[in-house]
Amino acid sequence: MDASRAPHRRRALLLLCALWISGAGAVSPSNAKEDALWQQFAAKVTVVEQATDGVLGVAVVDLTTGRRWTLRGDERFPQASTIKIAVLAELLRQDQSGDGAHLMDRYVVNADDLVSGSDILLGLTPGVTTLTNRDLATCMVAVSDNSATNVLIDRVGMARVNALMDRLGLPQTRLKRKMLDLDAAKAGRENVSTPAEMASLLATLWRADGTVLDRETTARYFDLLATHKDSQIPSGLPADLKIANKPGALEGVRNDAGIVFLPRHPYVIVVMGTYLRREADGEEAIRRISRAAFDLFDRLDRASDLGRVISPSDGSVR
Repeated sequence: MDASRAPHRRRALLLLCALWISGAGAVSPSNAKEDALWQQFAAKVTVVEQATDGVLGVAVVDLTTGRRWTLRGDERFPQASTIKIAVLAELLRQDQSGDGAHLMDRYVVNADDLVSGSDILLGLTPGVTTLTNRDLATCMVAVSDNSATNVLIDRVGMARVNALMDRLGLPQTRLKRKMLDLDAAKAGRENVSTPAEMASLLATLWRADGTVLDRETTARYFDLLATHKDSQIPSGLPADLKIANKPGALEGVRNDAGIVFLPRHPYVIVVMGTYLRREADGEEAIRRISRAAFDLFDRLDRASDLGRVISPSDGSVR
């Protein structure tokens, strides 16, 4: 070897080693591109938050990869009607196990059970109209009927709903009062959860691994939760897209939580808003964040790891 060239070769080898070592822990190109999409989503949420006169909490979970993003994910928020997600889960669990309420149990409308915010039950005939627990659950989800919800809370048991949350490791998700129990609310007994825990509840239910429900009962659960309703998460998204969600509204509070069933990348989205000066702004925030999440997951759903999209009608392949 030419002695004069040895130092150059050693320097070249050292440079190659340095490049190999520095690249060993680098994010792969496909992950780096996906990271960029998530960062863009986070930036959009920041813009929405800054435009909202209130406090927002957000949790988003890719059910395919398990990747998640949260804003104030561990902060407790009042749930309003979004807590009905947990009530429905315990109803279906009891129906499946046979150790409590059943979907086909009958209920005769009772005037003593009726409270405001009950668009269906207030229009039925007390002492005459007979419904099943499944009917009550549909009213609870579709029009957020408060009387139907209270009857189901009595039938499944408030303590058993909370016991299910404990078994799932969700200690911040609590059903503490019936709907429109203002005395309980004034006493501080508010139905609460966090964005992260509500997202975890929905993700656990979606897995259908028997932790809560078997596969058949899980399908029934999400079919009920997907009953058409006025809500923010589906607003502006494709009309034929299955979305199982439950909004909630109180003075100064707007929430929505659910699963968007994209074929390859179904995802959980939870948005909670409190201290809202204008509730309409909270609803708009949910719509904008939901659209931003859809834009992220729709691209992941339809694209290759390199970002190439081939639509069924795409004749422009080169």
